[in-house]
Amino acid sequence: MPQPSHAPARICPACDGFASAVITHGGRDHNGQRRTITTHCRTCQGTGTIPPLRQLLHAAADAMFAR
Repeated sequence: MPQPSHAPARICPACDGFASAVITHGGRDHNGQRRTITTHCRTCQGTGTIPPLRQLLHAAADAMFAR
């Protein structure tokens, strides 16, 4: 009996699915905790997956015709 096949994962090629990262500033605050900032992948906006084609087309049109 054949097994159902799942659709391939749509992982973002820019970040390989690791869409967010925490970067240390190098110092510590007054409580002794490290000071960090969180960054997100610009391509997928922190989702880790490829956005639908329609969103990509709208983003490209906005970038092309922005003044």
